[in-house]
Amino acid sequence: MTTGTSEARPGAAVAPQAPTPSGAQAVALYERMLLIRRVEERLRDESAAGHLPGAVHLYIGEEAIAAGVCAHLTDRDYATSTHRGHGHFLAKGGDVDAMMAEIWAKAEGICRGMGGSMHVADLSKGILGANGIVGAGLPIATGAAFGAKLDGAGAVAVCFFGDGASNQGVLMEALNVATLWQLPLVLVCENNTFSEFTPSREVTAGAIADRARAFGMPTEEVDGNDVVAVWRAAGAAVARARAGGGPSFVEAHTYRLQGHFEAESFVLSGGRYREEEEVASWRDDGKDAIARARAYLLASRAADTARLEAIEAEVARRVDAAVAFAEAGTPADPGLAETLMFAPEEG
Repeated sequence: MTTGTSEARPGAAVAPQAPTPSGAQAVALYERMLLIRRVEERLRDESAAGHLPGAVHLYIGEEAIAAGVCAHLTDRDYATSTHRGHGHFLAKGGDVDAMMAEIWAKAEGICRGMGGSMHVADLSKGILGANGIVGAGLPIATGAAFGAKLDGAGAVAVCFFGDGASNQGVLMEALNVATLWQLPLVLVCENNTFSEFTPSREVTAGAIADRARAFGMPTEEVDGNDVVAVWRAAGAAVARARAGGGPSFVEAHTYRLQGHFEAESFVLSGGRYREEEEVASWRDDGKDAIARARAYLLASRAADTARLEAIEAEVARRVDAAVAFAEAGTPADPGLAETLMFAPEEG
């Protein structure tokens, strides 16, 4: 999404074309997005069946953002997430079996079954963790970016956060410090139009991206359901950070297809904060991120129907295997709470 218009003038230099992912890259983006969607749909169903030990906050509808951003990251780069963090975890290469085992509270989970859905993390891949506190990833990512700058090895830190977190004071602190110190930080606001059960328009004044512009930070707004648009914006921001050009801010406009969390109907006691017609309009193929990515692959001839069907079958197999792995796991040991939370006494 861009603002303003421009006209070509005789003799003016022709602006370079925006980069486009290669066919292989586009297929990989779709496969990662589809894995996230199918995992989240399975968690939706397992939650409804009462098979999960806790609540889950699902990422359905927002997959293009995590996939498009993380496609530019390596294991040496850092990422912080939100309470809706499964998509970020998988997009950055987190193990789906270990994540599912964690959600099922099993010892084989990525955090030994003690973190659960809202705290999946894998430091070996730079995944600094999902977080149940709104906006808490902002200072963590800023600190990681500061460490990356001191290290000088070209690593980048990315913070995913929602439109609700944009109202936290810590965002202003992160914007200020990152700009002053020119940190290799990419701030990605996933504006899904809701802050829990409240439409963002009722609690957020002004344009969120303008908060970064006030600090002179390079800022871009994109269609968060267009994985190519996200990939382009994130690629420019990550490249800028790696080259020592400082932080960037990307606001990705999207929509949360599921509720704030599964089983929220019990909390709302029959009340509702949006109409089914609104949700249905975002499920339409013209807006849905998965359908749009699939159509792009076919139109660009990066893949044919047979290839896509094979990918879809493999993703389904992986999800089934991950659930089976989780269900067969060993229940987490409650005794770990003491050793994980407290340092052992000396002597």
